[in-house]
Amino acid sequence: MGFLSRPKLLSVAIAALTLAAATVVGVPAGRSRELQVRPDRWLEVRQVVGQVIFLQRGQRLPGRVGQRLQQVGDGLQTGPRSRSVLAVDTGIGFIDVSENTALRVQEMRMAPDGGRVTRLQVSGGQARLRVRPFNRRGSRLEVETPAGLSGVRGTEFGVSVQPDGKTGVATLEGRVDASAEGATVAVGANLQTLIVPGEPPTPPAPLRDDPRLDLVEIEAAQGGRAARIVGRIDPVNLLLIEDQPQVVPPDGQFSLEAPLRNGRITAIVITPLGKRQTYELALP
Repeated sequence: MGFLSRPKLLSVAIAALTLAAATVVGVPAGRSRELQVRPDRWLEVRQVVGQVIFLQRGQRLPGRVGQRLQQVGDGLQTGPRSRSVLAVDTGIGFIDVSENTALRVQEMRMAPDGGRVTRLQVSGGQARLRVRPFNRRGSRLEVETPAGLSGVRGTEFGVSVQPDGKTGVATLEGRVDASAEGATVAVGANLQTLIVPGEPPTPPAPLRDDPRLDLVEIEAAQGGRAARIVGRIDPVNLLLIEDQPQVVPPDGQFSLEAPLRNGRITAIVITPLGKRQTYELALP
């Protein structure tokens, strides 16, 4: 899966319930940021399952436990049915990287008060962050997606990024302030929201974390070589058909065609928090 270009920036600021909401200023597309990496900062690969590619200084290497992401541009790409876990150097948390996900280091630096700032880019796929509260106010861990910027100060939450940039945000603990198009909604513990590029975030809804696929119809297409599938998922979730990420409308209802393999089509649904369910769809 290639890295996605970034559309008009939306902003998402995340903070712990005991902290004041952070202010996040969107950066227009095309404007570069001043990025820094200190040599004593890193993210360490703690787990590799399946096909994981380690990206470093323009090279693509097999992912292995113990590798460290230390420079701007270092990253990981996970393949189908694959995953990885990263540990933050300070020991403040872990990042679970799901299948078909692209992640890169954008920034690692020290804040004026001695805190540590880490910014990552997730251009597609799904990632879950488990981060304890920071000791210094200047510390933060940020996740940039095609839809915006997520700043973490101590929380557990996940993001799902569709191929067109739509981003689902689900908060298990702490709070997320999701901002887009001049509007901000507070996504507290056990809530979720969907951010569609060019629109304000949807009102927070109860956290479902439900990878259910409701199949409405499946019928033969292309002379029996493919099938047309009509169904619905929670719109914050990701839908993979034969391991390929799909664009799902904001209401979660989809209609698509896919080639049949041995008379079946494999569908996978993944929630922003990483819960997944596999479905084997067959013609009646």
